[in-house]
Amino acid sequence: MSSLIRFQRLALATQLADALLGQSVFTDAHNGLFLAAPRRTGKTTFLQHDLKPELERRGVVVVYLDLWADQRRDPGDLIAEAIGKALQPHLGLVARTARKAGLDKVNLAGALSIDTSKIGKLDGITLPEALKALVDAAKAPVALIIDEAQHALTSEAGDTAMAALKSARDQLNSPGQIKLMLVMSGSDRDKLLRLVNTNGAAFYGSEIRRMPELDTDFIAHIAHLIEGQRPELQPVDQAQLYEAFQGFGCRPQFFMERLGQVLSPLSGIQGRFEPALLNAARERQLEEEAQMESEYLGLKPLEQAVLWRMLEQGSRFRPYDAEACAFYQSKIGKKVSPQQAQNALEALRERTPALVWKSSRREYAVDDAAMHRWFDQRVKAGIWPPVDRTQASLI
Repeated sequence: MSSLIRFQRLALATQLADALLGQSVFTDAHNGLFLAAPRRTGKTTFLQHDLKPELERRGVVVVYLDLWADQRRDPGDLIAEAIGKALQPHLGLVARTARKAGLDKVNLAGALSIDTSKIGKLDGITLPEALKALVDAAKAPVALIIDEAQHALTSEAGDTAMAALKSARDQLNSPGQIKLMLVMSGSDRDKLLRLVNTNGAAFYGSEIRRMPELDTDFIAHIAHLIEGQRPELQPVDQAQLYEAFQGFGCRPQFFMERLGQVLSPLSGIQGRFEPALLNAARERQLEEEAQMESEYLGLKPLEQAVLWRMLEQGSRFRPYDAEACAFYQSKIGKKVSPQQAQNALEALRERTPALVWKSSRREYAVDDAAMHRWFDQRVKAGIWPPVDRTQASLI
């Protein structure tokens, strides 16, 4: 969202802060809040600029990190580093003096020896110990907000870090006393589910909640801004504006970019701007669908069959079982071995951009969740699978 257009979601931030602090009944958010929202729908903006300040206003120390900020680094290292950075300001004058003197280790409260660069390492303190030290030093509860948390599952260290955070939560929290709050967000519910839906998952049994999308309140805010700057456009048709916003997938960045274009005096638009915005939304949808269709048709037959199976099965996808291999065979007309299926999966992962995501536990998912919506819409409309029109015209 443009930094010039600031729409605060204070009511939602207040509700979630209450839940995290154990002040709401009929919710287990204090045991971990898992939020799923499609990419570019304002999730990160909300976490950083609404939820984080609300928690800090209540005296909570908030540690925020985005695991997609640097995908070249191991997620486990990023988590440990974020906790270390949050801990450093609380280590005290003695600690700062020791660091200036070049000493490797610093002493906290005369008892705990901490080298913040080695948190989570074999020769350093564990993540639970570091979080306990942060709670003790800050004399306040701590909230750890991990954006794109599903990325932690792509490495063994990240997977281990998730288990360590669960352990820290269990050690620090007790009935009526919440010292550690965990917020895990993700742009793909299917991937985020892998943190909670199997016996080996770190947060087995927790619930994934869909983060509410920006809605008519956001549109009313935008309409008010337009009417303030362009009085001749009063009243703005909020129903058409909202329909266009939905056409852009409720993604404020794309919506605002196109809105700015149709409102520009250089646009050449005569009369009302709302119909032009609606047309732009429809064009964007068609472009995105055409791009996904092109990517699908550009695959080899077995790669198409594997991707089809993934789209159809979602989190139930098992790449090599008998049913999967029978499915592949039915689509390409010949027997498929597990090794051939694995080769196809790796080919899908190695594409740019990648079409398939893989966890450290060898779990697979479609990389872009938007492809699921495209698939579901086409199946519902009875136009799946895509057909290469150029080839069809030659038959």
